[in-house]
Amino acid sequence: QVQLVESGGGLVQAGGSLKLSCAASGRTFSSYVMGWFRQAPGKEREFVAAITWSGGATYYADSAKGRFTISRDNAQNTVDLQMSSLKPEDTGVYYCGNRLGVVSLPFLLLRESTYNYWGQGTQVTVSS
Repeated sequence: QVQLVESGGGLVQAGGSLKLSCAASGRTFSSYVMGWFRQAPGKEREFVAAITWSGGATYYADSAKGRFTISRDNAQNTVDLQMSSLKPEDTGVYYCGNRLGVVSLPFLLLRESTYNYWGQGTQVTVSS
């Protein structure tokens, strides 16, 4: 079992910045990758960014490239998502997900079904 707790959400004006954090505990030694997804009202959950625990390889959705940065702290078992130049369309509940075991094909990291564990989510609201 892996427990994930997100924090750092809030209300911010368009153009502003926020940093989300996800703290992992439990069976983290088997973890391969941590991902951030978001879900806007009435929409499906969508991929935002992911990072592998060992090599630190990063992956971003096109909407996040150049604005968001994902990073990890292996010693603290935390993964951060630094978001800047925020837009109203970035509004939603942000979830972190954790995958146990290697994923051989990078495109699978963009799929919600790849992840085994999820946090409870943190709300991000960007006002125009």
